[in-house]
Amino acid sequence: MGKIKFTKTELKKQQDAQKQFERFLPTLQLKKQQLQFEVRQSGEQLEANLAARRALTVRLAGLLAFFGPERDAEMISGLVKIRAVRRGSGNIAGIAIPIFEGVDFEPLTWDLFATDWFVDDAVRALKEEVELREAYKILKEQYDLLSAELRTTSQRVNLFEKVKIPECRENIRRIRIMLGDLETSAVARSKIAKRKVAASA
Repeated sequence: MGKIKFTKTELKKQQDAQKQFERFLPTLQLKKQQLQFEVRQSGEQLEANLAARRALTVRLAGLLAFFGPERDAEMISGLVKIRAVRRGSGNIAGIAIPIFEGVDFEPLTWDLFATDWFVDDAVRALKEEVELREAYKILKEQYDLLSAELRTTSQRVNLFEKVKIPECRENIRRIRIMLGDLETSAVARSKIAKRKVAASA
């Protein structure tokens, strides 16, 4: 608690500060609730993405078994080439967050008659895996940004609720007591002075 002056000006200053903190607190609490919801939702999206990737890994393992030993991993991974990852931006509770929009792949052409039937399925599954992986990166970025903002907002709510508002109330109480004591002693001095003047007259 900082040093305070026991004056009417300081009393007004403390009262104004308390009103300001009490005015901003509901907005911060609302923002905290919204961020808690968004962080929970973002976490669920990350979990759903991981579950989809696990399921896809099983599917891919089944498809890759068709390629046989003569088809190496480089050939398979060479089937899918990323041209660009598209990302946009959004706003949640005043925070700019990235949004996954999609992945653009290099066009691939191959002879349908000379290529095995399972190559199409493998390419589709690989593209899906790449999209899920890139989406996960952006979802994780969203989650981290929202979590950091939630921590900051929670700290501010706690600061206002547990420190600033109680501190102002305590300061106001102490100033009022001191001003009351000063007023009482001023009245007492005034009465003593009047008695002395009356006695000397």
